[in-house]
Amino acid sequence: MMPMTFEFSGSVTLLFDFWNVHGPAGMVLSVLVVLLLTVFYESLKVWRVWLGSSSTLAPPASLYAAPSSSRGESSSVLDSSPSESSLTPSEFPRHTPSTGDRSGWLLHIIQTVLHMLQVCLGYMLMLCVMSYNAWIFIGVVVGSTLGYFISFPLLDQMSLYKQHRS
Repeated sequence: MMPMTFEFSGSVTLLFDFWNVHGPAGMVLSVLVVLLLTVFYESLKVWRVWLGSSSTLAPPASLYAAPSSSRGESSSVLDSSPSESSLTPSEFPRHTPSTGDRSGWLLHIIQTVLHMLQVCLGYMLMLCVMSYNAWIFIGVVVGSTLGYFISFPLLDQMSLYKQHRS
């Protein structure tokens, strides 16, 4: 029977029957794989946002601007920093490209595939955490933190690159 509380165990079965971990070497390798999958998940979020903002179908940048205070002062750092809520699909265009716009359709297909990959990967990571193995949980948390630390500054650099090309 599966444990229903977190435990620091050296054995666990993750996602599939063949991913059966026994011993410290297998656990270290599994935590590393889960950590890298989580970093990739965070990178996918940034890539989707960048693709959505770089398309000609994207809404104007003023829709993304953080609200300023009533006295005209700049908003706080928390208001302007990207968060999970700022990465929801509502930022992307709500209409599909016209039939004559082939590049718009290609971008829409790419974003759809990336969304599908992101959802599948997110659910797989959730199931890894639901193994109730504390080592795997730590791997997901550290991977998410590392992925956010690496990926979100790249979003600013990508936008600077896009402005430079314009």
